[in-house]
Amino acid sequence: MPWFAWLLAAAALGAVEFFTLTLVFGLLAGAALVAAVVAGLGIGVFGQLLALAAAAAAGLVLARPVALRHMAQAPLTREGSDALVGKRAVVLQEVTAADGLIKLSGEPWSARALDESQVIPAGALVDVMDIEGATAVVYPRELLP
Repeated sequence: MPWFAWLLAAAALGAVEFFTLTLVFGLLAGAALVAAVVAGLGIGVFGQLLALAAAAAAGLVLARPVALRHMAQAPLTREGSDALVGKRAVVLQEVTAADGLIKLSGEPWSARALDESQVIPAGALVDVMDIEGATAVVYPRELLP
């Protein structure tokens, strides 16, 4: 098989990887590149197929588990509204289960109480437990009377 056929196969597998993001087709594209190099050295079809199989097996057995482990790790930094969870805020207008207003990271945010039976008065300190859309779900830092 000519070396340029292996390059076409590698490009096709790379395109499939681009759209599927499974990592398998990318590793197979790399194996096809190895087969193209072997074909370019003048080794026969059996040697090319052997190189393809060895490179594919090495990629799937060695590289894929490491890559999947890294992809499964949680990001080190939280971004956007996720970064606000756990922050302290001050109640500007009374917070109930339905509505309220807090000052969070220097900006006013709509809020509601985590515990539906609680009413958190203005001036109280609260912790942000969750962000639902543009509403912060809060819980008081100290017990309310």
